[in-house]
Amino acid sequence: MLSQLWPYITPGIPDDLFEHLPGIPLSQREVRLLLISQLRLKSDSVLWDIGAGTGTIPVEVGLLCPGGQIIAIERDEEVANLIKRNCDRFDVKNVEVVEGSAPECLHDLKITPHRVCIEGGRPIQEILQAAWHYLPPSGRVVATAANLESLYAISQSFSLLRARNIEVVQSAVNRLETRGFSQTFTAVDPIFILSGEKLD
Repeated sequence: MLSQLWPYITPGIPDDLFEHLPGIPLSQREVRLLLISQLRLKSDSVLWDIGAGTGTIPVEVGLLCPGGQIIAIERDEEVANLIKRNCDRFDVKNVEVVEGSAPECLHDLKITPHRVCIEGGRPIQEILQAAWHYLPPSGRVVATAANLESLYAISQSFSLLRARNIEVVQSAVNRLETRGFSQTFTAVDPIFILSGEKLD
């Protein structure tokens, strides 16, 4: 599935091609690429993206996996509508946006996931444990942590759930930017990406 706005088969859509709202998280391109690589998607994967924010992951995965299905979960109506607009911008048709709060809304979803991406949510442990319940054997969770508290909560949850093949990656990305008459490198906010598999 190719988009006129991004007519390439590789992921990595520039951030400024997405519509965004002030204060709403946007997974920056380089972090997004790391996150997608950790999902280990198949062409027909079903992905739940919990706390989908601007919708960058659903758009990228929707383009990468035209035979897959993506459920983008977002609790705020305005943000859910933003995800829909970004899907429309890139002509992505295989994303369903669900307005609701996780983990409560998860039992209403009609299709179970092969992969779960958790990009937000205050009760991160409850969300992870609830989503884990719906995964099949060999299912995979990828979660992001921007602070020490989230990193600890996700690590502890993986331990309690006996996740296997756990991987932790921290991004350290610098971008060249023009400031005045000079070009300088600016750091992208570092983030931890944790992944684990359900093998039993």
